[in-house]
Amino acid sequence: ADRLRRAQCGDDVTYVVNRNINFTNVCVKGCRFCAFSRGFRNREGYWLPTEEIVRRAREAAEFGCTEVCVQAGLPPDMPGDFYIRLCEALKETLPEIHIHAFSPEEVLYGSQRSGRPVRDYLADLKSAGVGSLPGTSAEILVQEVRDRMAPGRISVEQWTEIITTAHDLGIPTTSTIMYGHIETPLQSARHLLLLRDIQRRTGGFTEFVPLSFVAREAPMVRRGLIPESRRGATREEVFNMHAAARLVLGRDIRNIQASWVKEGFTRARQLLTAGANDLGGTLINESISTSAGADHGQLATPSRLRRLIRQEDRTPVERSTLYQTLRRFPDPAQDPQDPLDSLDGQAASRFGSYQTLMQDARFPFPSEREA
Repeated sequence: ADRLRRAQCGDDVTYVVNRNINFTNVCVKGCRFCAFSRGFRNREGYWLPTEEIVRRAREAAEFGCTEVCVQAGLPPDMPGDFYIRLCEALKETLPEIHIHAFSPEEVLYGSQRSGRPVRDYLADLKSAGVGSLPGTSAEILVQEVRDRMAPGRISVEQWTEIITTAHDLGIPTTSTIMYGHIETPLQSARHLLLLRDIQRRTGGFTEFVPLSFVAREAPMVRRGLIPESRRGATREEVFNMHAAARLVLGRDIRNIQASWVKEGFTRARQLLTAGANDLGGTLINESISTSAGADHGQLATPSRLRRLIRQEDRTPVERSTLYQTLRRFPDPAQDPQDPLDSLDGQAASRFGSYQTLMQDARFPFPSEREA
C-alpha cells in the first residue's frame, strides 16, 4: 500500500484548514451507534441560530480557514428550506468560503421536509452555495448491517441515489466507512467495492476516509443494545483498512485520509506509511467523535500537522476542500506563523467544547422556532 501510495500521490501529504460547525445535536433518529444526538426534550439539546453559525464561519475565515463543514442532527419540525437559507446566509457574508455541508441523510431529510425531489433539492443547495457534500451517513453500505445498527436510517439505495445525483449535478463528495463494530471483513469489502463502482461511473469522490468506531459512549455498547458489538477496531484492523483502501480504491479515489480525531496524532502519522496521503482538517470544533468518547482533541493547528508530516519525511501541502494545492512547505525554516498556531492547546477556551456547548444557556433547543 505504501509503494502504491508513492506511485499514485508522491511524497506530498495534504491537509485543509477548516472548521466544523455542528449546529444542533437534536435528532429525530435514534441510531444505536450515535452518542451525539439528543431528543428535543433533553436538557443537553442545543441549537445554534443562523446568526451564530455565520459568526462562527466568519471567525473561521479570520483564522485562515478556507472551508466550513456544516453537519448536524435532524431536528424535528425543521423548515424544508432551512439548509438552503443557511447556505445563502453564509455565502452572503463569506462569498469565498467553501461550504462542505449536509450528509446524504440530511439531504434526504431536507428533501422530505420540503416535499421536493432529491435532484431538485440538491440543485437548490448548489445554487445556494454548497460546494461539496460529506459522504458520511454511510457507516457500512450493507443493508442488513444498517438495519441492526440504525433502523430507519437512510438505506443503501437512498445513499447511493443521493451521492450519484450530486455527482451528476457537479457536486463532489467525500466517501467514508465506519468499521470496528458488527461488520465482517466481507461486508467491509462489499462497501469498498460499491464505492469503487460508483467512482468509476461518476468520478465524483474527492477522497476516502476510514472512520474507526468510537464505542465508549455509543448506546449500542454502553446500553448493551447489540451485545456482540466490538468496542472499536484493533490497531491491526485500522492499518489493514487503510492499506486495503489504497489497494482497492487508490486507482480511482486517489486520496486516502487518516483521521487524527479517531486515531490520535501518533497513529494518524503512522498511517501515512500504510497507504494514507492526507491528514484531514484542522476542525477547530469537533463534536460528533468527542461525544462518543474520542479524546484526541478538537483542534490540530497547521504547524502541528506539518510537524507530523515531516516526521515521516514527507512534504506538507495545504489544500483546498477539492484538493487544489494552496501552499507547499518544502522548507520548515520558511514556514509561516498561521493564525491558528497561536491557539495550540487552547481550542476549548477560545472556541468552546462540545460539553460546554450542551450547557450553554444561550443556545437551548427551543420547543418552538420561527420558520
